[in-house]
Amino acid sequence: MLFLQRVGCRQMQKKIIINCDSKQTRVALLEDGKPVEVYLERPVHQRVVGNIYKGVVANVLPGMQAAFVDIGLERNAFLYVDDAFPCPEEAVETPRRKKTIEQLLKSGEEIMVQVVKEPFGSKGARLTRQITIPGRNLVLMPTVDYIGISRRIEDPQERERLRQLVAQLRPGGAGLIVRTAGEGQEEDYFRQDLNFLLPLWERIQDRFRQKSAPSLVYQDLDLIYRIIRDLFTEQIEQLVVDTRYEYEKILEALEYIDPALKKKVYLYRGKETVFEEYGVETEIERALSRTVWLDCGGYLVLDHTEALTVVDVNTGKYIGKTNLADTVLKTNLDAASEIVRQIRLRDIGGIIIIDFIDMESEEHRRLVLERLAEKLREDRTRSHILGLTGLGLVEMTRKKARQGLGAVLQQTCPYCGGRGKVLTVDVVSARTERSLRQFLAGLDEEAVLVEMHSSVAGLLIGPGGSYLSRLEEETGKHIFIRGSDAIHIEKYHIIQTGSLQHIKNLAYPVKAGERHEVKIEEPHANNPYDGIARIGGFVIDVHEGGAYVGEKVMVEIVEVSRTFARAKLMI
Repeated sequence: MLFLQRVGCRQMQKKIIINCDSKQTRVALLEDGKPVEVYLERPVHQRVVGNIYKGVVANVLPGMQAAFVDIGLERNAFLYVDDAFPCPEEAVETPRRKKTIEQLLKSGEEIMVQVVKEPFGSKGARLTRQITIPGRNLVLMPTVDYIGISRRIEDPQERERLRQLVAQLRPGGAGLIVRTAGEGQEEDYFRQDLNFLLPLWERIQDRFRQKSAPSLVYQDLDLIYRIIRDLFTEQIEQLVVDTRYEYEKILEALEYIDPALKKKVYLYRGKETVFEEYGVETEIERALSRTVWLDCGGYLVLDHTEALTVVDVNTGKYIGKTNLADTVLKTNLDAASEIVRQIRLRDIGGIIIIDFIDMESEEHRRLVLERLAEKLREDRTRSHILGLTGLGLVEMTRKKARQGLGAVLQQTCPYCGGRGKVLTVDVVSARTERSLRQFLAGLDEEAVLVEMHSSVAGLLIGPGGSYLSRLEEETGKHIFIRGSDAIHIEKYHIIQTGSLQHIKNLAYPVKAGERHEVKIEEPHANNPYDGIARIGGFVIDVHEGGAYVGEKVMVEIVEVSRTFARAKLMI
């Protein structure tokens, strides 16, 4: 049951869900009840896209036609030659007259720049000198003489009306772009934006003159207010926020931006988190998975590299009802819709290759491409479908301005280094043995205690300890092995070296006659009537303990050997 401050609201087609806590702010855009975009902002990881800086040109690279600019971040930012012109008109010159980066910039020069792409991995932020300052209905471009209309406003008559209206309002020497929210608006709404944007630009110029480089001269709004400015329009039927403080601040902001939207704002008061109530948490988990199942029973496999993303479409459990061609078409159409949703949800950018299931019919291929294009029209991020390749693959590109969802929520595995695979147990066992031989060859002490993954330890010890005995004979050392499932399968640790008696005391955590409470972890591999427990990684073979898997029992140690101890139940 959902509890809101206002009741009686009908089912919404588009919603904005906002979850706030002390560590992060999360926003989800829902379409037909499913999240299609997720935004996260953490105080410790402030975004920099949209920020304006007074930077210092660190070095100019003629060979790359680019420059590195110090804007005060951890790494110098990158400024490409086409973004280094103060205004776009200067960049649109004939190839003969086009200026090079060394003609535009000099090392040590102080310039105003704006971040257009977040830093990724080892790459610094990407910059432009073509400043844009967004408002609710307009974007001010103070360095360019230009009028633009959002591509999402498709009606030709409305586009022309807006162009003429804005032409009368445009300040000399500056440019204006009408945003999607400006569709159908009258002159007063645009004047209201200009009354905010023009003084803001004056303050930015003042700060640029007063501050020393490198320094921040303008910081874009925080996540919630960007969402209100950029996303919360009449098309959004409900905005739900779970924090009273933010709820009241949103209402206060809307008093200035668009008072009519205040009636669509709701304060969530449910017991579960707002993301759980609306199913967003589950969808975020799905968005981190490599495999995504379709409603029809087919599935997608998404693989990411630094250069591109590949999406593979499979029929999976879907067998259709008529013939193979219709089954393939149905799967591909469902896949096209879900692929766009996953692209938006994961915020995948760059080159995207889609391997749809092969279709012999030209009409079917056309229908799938049309479905893909139709769904992409809902995406605010610019994308372009390049069509089918000779191999039947769909190529497309999507602008990348920020880190994708996976990059924000995940980190590279510290064990496999991002490979997604580990070595097999027998390969690790052989490699560990070679490494141990090298270590023991230079060891002066007579014994060593080694810890490794239990499965590797089992192979290295061998049946009845035969492999370990042979290794000891060949190296002339006493080797004690402790198995542990907590250690990475590809790693092993030398716990200690020393005299035989000293290492024995360390290696054997138990003695005959001692009693211990242990948890039976699993049945014995060769004798399921017995159970296996561990004390400090040391294996305890509990006679008749197989019936107590998962339970804690009291046992008495009856025998201690090199690699394990035997025990009996005290029941």
